Amino acid sequence: MAKLLILFGAGIFGVLGTLHLIYTFFGNKFEARDPAVTEAMKTTSPFITRDSSMWDCWVGFNASHSLGAILVAAVYIPLALYYFEVLERSLWFSVLPVVLGLVFMGLAARYWFKIPLLGVSIATLSFSAASILINS
Repeated sequence: MAKLLILFGAGIFGVLGTLHLIYTFFGNKFEARDPAVTEAMKTTSPFITRDSSMWDCWVGFNASHSLGAILVAAVYIPLALYYFEVLERSLWFSVLPVVLGLVFMGLAARYWFKIPLLGVSIATLSFSAASILINS
């Protein structure tokens, strides 16, 4: 059962991360509703550097954020499928997805919207249940 819970939680992270990456580069899902805001982002740089626009930073942050979620899936799906004994023998690897899920939940609750919060919450519950089963 723990293996299925890990696969389920990691699958959610993978789907959300992949959708987020697609939305970052294709379509207008992450553009501001006010076109003037998007235009201002494209013509304004952050204080840290003039070598990039706020828009380029925005796209880069969204892409790297997506890759972080995809990485959770890319690590934990193969671990659960082929190296489950690593999860069973390592408190670190069995608890890490719970910690990551809680961090993503905090970010989702503060900065994102309902759908990612719901998905990450379900994944975190799944990771938590798996961790309890593995470590009890």
